[in-house]
Amino acid sequence: MFSQSLRSDTRYTHWLLCIALGIAVSIAGELPWGGWLQIPLLSLLWWRLSSINTTQFLPNFAGGFLFGLAYFVVGLWWIFISLHDIGGMNAALSVAAVVLLSAYMALFFGLASALGKMLRQQSIFLNSAIMAAAWVLMEYLRGQLFTGFPWVGFAEAQVNGPFAAIAPLLGGLGSTFLVVWASMQLSAWRQSLLRVSIPIGLALVLMLGLSQLRFTEAIGNPISVRLIQGNFEQSLKWNPNAIAQQLRFYSDAIVEQAADLIVLPETAFPLTEKDLPSDVLPQLRAFSQATHSNILLGLIGIIPSQNGQLQYSNRALGLSPSNTSPYYYDKFHLVPFGEFIPPGFQWFVNAFRIPMSDFARGKLMQAPFQIERVGQDPIGAAVTICYEDIFGNELASRIRNSEAPVNLFVNITNLAWFGQSQAPSQQLRLSQMRSIETGLPSIRSTNTGITAVIGPDGRVLQALPQWTQASLSASIQGFTGKTPFVIWGNWPILSLASLLLAFALLQRRRF
Repeated sequence: MFSQSLRSDTRYTHWLLCIALGIAVSIAGELPWGGWLQIPLLSLLWWRLSSINTTQFLPNFAGGFLFGLAYFVVGLWWIFISLHDIGGMNAALSVAAVVLLSAYMALFFGLASALGKMLRQQSIFLNSAIMAAAWVLMEYLRGQLFTGFPWVGFAEAQVNGPFAAIAPLLGGLGSTFLVVWASMQLSAWRQSLLRVSIPIGLALVLMLGLSQLRFTEAIGNPISVRLIQGNFEQSLKWNPNAIAQQLRFYSDAIVEQAADLIVLPETAFPLTEKDLPSDVLPQLRAFSQATHSNILLGLIGIIPSQNGQLQYSNRALGLSPSNTSPYYYDKFHLVPFGEFIPPGFQWFVNAFRIPMSDFARGKLMQAPFQIERVGQDPIGAAVTICYEDIFGNELASRIRNSEAPVNLFVNITNLAWFGQSQAPSQQLRLSQMRSIETGLPSIRSTNTGITAVIGPDGRVLQALPQWTQASLSASIQGFTGKTPFVIWGNWPILSLASLLLAFALLQRRRF
């Protein structure tokens, strides 16, 4: 069936080209102009898939799947580092885990390709929109099913591309829609250069206009922040002899200089609050009160479960000058296998040797951390831990439904698990996309990098080099207001995608 559905090329050459394009598009996403480069590369994928002379499911699914498999293996190879180099898992099992996860993610690319091809239309413009709609729907599902993992999509590369300006209206999925649509348009240039170039040109002009819109505005004076990057190797994180060193470094770094907000990384204090040396928190609280500094740090939380037993949580603890009780934020979106064990996978966690791998889950709606300021209203900071800032719809929901205003994001994370890989730069781009979607600035305090300050337009204002022990002192402006994406979430782009697919299905049944 495959050979009959292709032209003169052998099916093996076709599949190899799909794999090669998956590698190329994944690598392009890491480059400074990656959002631009991915579009012509994707157009080559659509050109290859157009050589399949059938709308049958399997041949079209296979092309998209093989592209996605290569794309995700390259984009997620850092998981091997966490499993093998850090976790001590067998090399073959670590490779298999990366390939299996990539294959699962590639299913959505394969389904999108098959669905778009099966519902194809005669119009170049409409055909491109149908494929974009299929891709949006599958990307949404990839971010939802089995807790979701919307990592290394096309959207975050658009922080270095032409279609980021749609994100305040339609979110990252809106950027994804335009990337797929534009690349599909481009792939049809031989049919009609005019009909291809005019819509793309108009879309770029529209993006230029949208980039001038502002849905949020500055509130009060900028605040001073200090972001402390400890640069402790993961092998030292839970080492009893090294824990005292980490506590001493971070405690000394906090009191070294006052600031409106001082932030430490995820589990900077790798102990529970009750297991900390008795003088640590009282000394930090005294410093906070004496210098009017707000402090936010990562540690291990303890919360009661429904059966009355105590469970650990991944927690951020905040100290404010006027509050005697600390602020708590417990991580809501836990990492499968790393922070909670899916049923039937205890053996995998045992092979990985992850300490504290079954955390309790916090609530989605938790109050923002109030950054107190002398003579001014406090600034509300929505706290995220680890990869929680990759879930744009969840963050939009938190801002939309928060009883207290949210004026900026604070992310604390520890990417030492992933060694010297592209994982930190990938998460940085995801954080940039969240700021673009919401019109709010972000600050990121990480163990090994990338510690950074991000403006409300997604631009990185300041950053520390990776793998250095340092403190980033900066000034950041809080913002108030809500973008259309914060107000409506993904409903507009999902509705548009659903209507396009329904229209294509009706057209297909008519003819």
